[in-house]
Amino acid sequence: MDGNNDAPAPSPLRPVQNGSELPEQLALHGGRPVRRTPWPTYDKGAVFVHTEDEDAAIRAVRSHLYFRYDHRPANETECGRFEDELCRYFGTRHALAVSSGTAALALALMGAGVPPGSLVACPGFTFVATPSAIVLAGCRPFLVEVDDDLRMDLDDLRRRWRPEIRAVMVVHMRGFAADVEALSAFAAEMGVPLIEDAVPALGAELNGRKLGTFGAAGAFSTQSDKALNCGEGGFLITDDSTLFARAVALSGAYEGRLRRHFPHGEPPLTGLDLPLLSLRMDEIRAALLRAELTRLPQRLALFHRNYAHVSAALAGLSGIAVRRPVAPGAYLGEAFVFRVPGGDAGWFARALRAEGIDARNIGADDDLNVRAFWNWRFLYDSADPGEIRATLPRTARLLTETVDVPLSSNLTPEDCDDLVRAVRKVAAARETALVGS
Repeated sequence: MDGNNDAPAPSPLRPVQNGSELPEQLALHGGRPVRRTPWPTYDKGAVFVHTEDEDAAIRAVRSHLYFRYDHRPANETECGRFEDELCRYFGTRHALAVSSGTAALALALMGAGVPPGSLVACPGFTFVATPSAIVLAGCRPFLVEVDDDLRMDLDDLRRRWRPEIRAVMVVHMRGFAADVEALSAFAAEMGVPLIEDAVPALGAELNGRKLGTFGAAGAFSTQSDKALNCGEGGFLITDDSTLFARAVALSGAYEGRLRRHFPHGEPPLTGLDLPLLSLRMDEIRAALLRAELTRLPQRLALFHRNYAHVSAALAGLSGIAVRRPVAPGAYLGEAFVFRVPGGDAGWFARALRAEGIDARNIGADDDLNVRAFWNWRFLYDSADPGEIRATLPRTARLLTETVDVPLSSNLTPEDCDDLVRAVRKVAAARETALVGS
């Protein structure tokens, strides 16, 4: 990093001879970037994995027992132990380790008995895995607008409710809790299950209660950029034994193996009337995740520390609107998300990248970001992005204004200072350009 890390971050403004100030020249325009070292992200190897985690995975490899349904009782396998530990962590009756977060979402819908062909409400701002999981479960996504803080808009859902909607899938997108308490009450009012897509929010809480425990089931991912990381994988949690049994059977517990998940009694169904989809987790991934789970509180604390550092330093900065949590602390902290009202968020993101900060404009025309609903072409008859945007105009406008910066738990306070300085520098240059135009 440039400069003395113990010194305060320099001002993004520089004095000129007449005593006024001008913005520091942007790297985008040939100036010196805030940082020259790569911004730490999972795809560059900035993952929270310790020697003990590696040892656990190697132990599983050396066991030669990679299939979760081997000769051992369930509570002696890595998958079985991981599921027991998840139940204790979340305070739920059941947990099922599977092959991905998408699989967990689809299994939750199928386990809840949502009929094929049904509409499933979900927000227009989410990762493409959410509507994909709905399709995988044989259902049809019904997209709902989001509010200014990019949360599923309950008012829009209520206004456009249709009897064909047979489930609500709420998403805690980019680690920020949705207003899941209100949505849970609404789903109960409508007589449909609420499924929580907590894939991007593993470990986050709302009012002291862990996300994923508010609905009929919660689904999580253990892909490489998640709070628990085994490259690929996921799990679902639930208190509903019938939903759980259906999900287990569908995931691939064949020839009586369903009974292993009910050690204290018979399962509520045989599973023979359900297809076997082979969505299981293997023993090597489960061993790695079990080791990582012991340090999850440490990683969550780092996420919160980094997010608090950045959000406090940039609160109230003119020209940007920092995403607000639905309640104090109701976020994971693995992303810093803000809007640039006025439509030049694409330029803002490019300027941040030139300063050495990884940033994306969610709704950029030149970036096929699959968090933007108009890039889910498999849902639409039209291939025209403009026509698709018009179906959710408010969400389209907000995503066009949105900038997303990943915050690794491996960030140092100095890294956070670099981000703060870069955002201030770009915002100051933008404001000066607007005043001068």
